[in-house]
Amino acid sequence: MVSTTAKEIFIMGITHGGKTFRPSDWAERLAGVMSQFRPGGPQPGSHLGYSPWCVPMSVNGVRCVVVHSDLRDHDVMAWDFCMNFAKDNDLQVSHGAPAPM
Repeated sequence: MVSTTAKEIFIMGITHGGKTFRPSDWAERLAGVMSQFRPGGPQPGSHLGYSPWCVPMSVNGVRCVVVHSDLRDHDVMAWDFCMNFAKDNDLQVSHGAPAPM
């Protein structure tokens, strides 16, 4: 279960078994699906950029998606989609930035 006090949740591209999650562009795909969930709602062309609440990045050489708690406040079903994606794919989740490796 994800803490409700964490502002940023990092969904890491590493399974609990230590394997790299595939495909390699999974983070961009997930963030792309979430691009419509943004402050002020979807705007024309908003599908061309990531939402500030769901951003792909690399941390310590590992692909991840940073999900901000404001997404939960805006649309709980979108938040649940991200959290269930992590759970369904057995991905590691970090409350705040993960520690350096």
